[in-house]
Amino acid sequence: MGAVMRWILRLVGLVIVLALVAVVSIIMLPGDRIARIAADQISSLTGREVTMQGDTTVSFYPVLGISTGQVSVANAPWSEAGPMFTAQSLKIGVEPTALFGGDIRITGLEAVGPKILLERAANGAVNWEIGVEGVAPSGQGEGETAPAPSNPLALTLDRALITDADLTYVDHGTGERIAMPGMDFDLRWPEYEGTATFDATLRPAGQPVQVSGHLDKVGNFIAGGVSALEATINAPGGKVVFAGRAGVQPQLGGRITADLDDTAGFMSSLGLAAPDIPAGLGRAMGANSDITLTPDMRLSLRETSLTLDGNRFTGAADVMLGGSKPRFNAQLNAGALDLSALAADDGAAGSAGGSGGAGASSGWPKTPIDAGALALADGEIALVADSVDLGDFKLGKTRTLMTLDRARMVFELRELQAYDGTITGQFVMNNRSGLSVGGDMAARGINLETFLADAIDVSRFAAKADGDLNFLGVGNSLHAIMNSLSGDGAVRTGRGVISGIDLDRLMRSGDGAGGTTVFDSLGATFTMQDGNLLNDDLLMTLPLAKAEGEGRIGLGAQDIDYLITPVLLEGENRRGLAIPVRIRGPWANPRITPDLEKAIDLNLKEEKEKLEQRVREERKELEAKAEEEVNRTLEKELGVTREEGQSVEDAVKDRAEDALKEELFKLFD
Repeated sequence: MGAVMRWILRLVGLVIVLALVAVVSIIMLPGDRIARIAADQISSLTGREVTMQGDTTVSFYPVLGISTGQVSVANAPWSEAGPMFTAQSLKIGVEPTALFGGDIRITGLEAVGPKILLERAANGAVNWEIGVEGVAPSGQGEGETAPAPSNPLALTLDRALITDADLTYVDHGTGERIAMPGMDFDLRWPEYEGTATFDATLRPAGQPVQVSGHLDKVGNFIAGGVSALEATINAPGGKVVFAGRAGVQPQLGGRITADLDDTAGFMSSLGLAAPDIPAGLGRAMGANSDITLTPDMRLSLRETSLTLDGNRFTGAADVMLGGSKPRFNAQLNAGALDLSALAADDGAAGSAGGSGGAGASSGWPKTPIDAGALALADGEIALVADSVDLGDFKLGKTRTLMTLDRARMVFELRELQAYDGTITGQFVMNNRSGLSVGGDMAARGINLETFLADAIDVSRFAAKADGDLNFLGVGNSLHAIMNSLSGDGAVRTGRGVISGIDLDRLMRSGDGAGGTTVFDSLGATFTMQDGNLLNDDLLMTLPLAKAEGEGRIGLGAQDIDYLITPVLLEGENRRGLAIPVRIRGPWANPRITPDLEKAIDLNLKEEKEKLEQRVREERKELEAKAEEEVNRTLEKELGVTREEGQSVEDAVKDRAEDALKEELFKLFD
């Protein structure tokens, strides 16, 4: 609002300065002489070269005035972008008393097709500060500049009409460039110290944006004071109204009201980036707040009421706008928040997860997550809500502190009631070098039945649980994050029920389908690696048995491969029996079956070892008998006789040596 007012006032002020000297110069002179005098006087006042081209005519009746052709005002000496101001034509009408001295009352001012170029140099200098550089008055040395005029303007303006104006703003330090073509402006200012009304049409992004209202005590405002201001911005998508006081410092104080039925459309019409706002976070927005803006660009909001779609917040906020990026501090209170639109879209998940048969997991969404907004500002928001519906999860009373620092957002869970229990800890989103999410949380007294039903669509477990979780996931989509999860944790429960399997009947008859299992306690620790939860120490105690578990739960693949081994406790007249149960398949429809091979290994281990020993002994005996039979056959065929403890092979060697010796001795006979 302040920026728009400053640009409008600069535009009108420049045209008025042009009008002042032109009117004072209206005497019985030819038009071209008037043009030269007016141009010289304006150049002297502003320190900028002024040229007027085309015919310049003077009228005395029915309106005293002057009409010029093309007008241009030179830019600052450091600029290379051409004139700061040009217009196709300029018309000024005044009351006849202007010829005889006294205040100037402009009855009409019209500029056709003006083009205004506002520039900020890399060193901070601005080209719209006229009268402080350029042409030096006589008596000043080279390089000296004339101070800007300090006397108040003695004029009034019945009506100023500017049509088809183009305004361009260029910041050479940041590279920012803003162009607003096709501006129309209608100003009425009948008394210098009185009220001015304005009605402007701006087109920052091509669509018309109407700015209308009135400013009290304009003279005081021009002199740097604060004056009452009412302004309304009407644009495609909604309306914003301000009523209060304003100054050119900038200074602003009053009540602001916004009613936007299309927030993204409204921002686009103002030339601002229009983000894809999730439902529940302000696709439509309503706001009421006491607002204060100080010259150091500190924005304060008090007695604030904010409606984002169906969610309503109250509270206060402070925003520092003067640094390299905004910094905020806010305290917000809310009733029941509906943020269910933030949950993964089932249809999108299904299309992203690939194909599969009945019961196959649909997979996590692969839609890219744009977390660039985390780098736009720094600050803190304290939020208190009666309840929060996140779609997949339902939370009760919530007190959290959100801290955003250099694209890293931390949610400190000071109080979070959920699933009949409480959760404390912190949740982190970090986009400093790629998106990652993590957390360190502790849960106490959680209802496992409702929590697992919401989290992974499993409703077989009913118990109160305590748990601890430390996790980290990396990636630019929910699919990538879930498939990269790492960390560790633990879970502990008291008495509970598992639906869909009867471990007692399974252990007695081998058939555990249907029914329920009541257990006294359950405990386990786990680690996570590459989206898989791994556990090898699950222990469940039952009245007459215990169950141990180990396996993998695919947090990324949404599947499970887990082995539960129940063991019937030994009594006076019975022996323990173990029949393992294998749970395997997608979360939506896992298969629960007895693992008979594992059952044989566990329950017949002793018998199996005895049988294997017997087989080894019989094999050894057979091998010995076969070897003896072979030796006897060799003795008979080779005609050798073994001595005690001698092998057939050694006997054959001895026999061959003896024969060789006999043949050698014959050579010497």
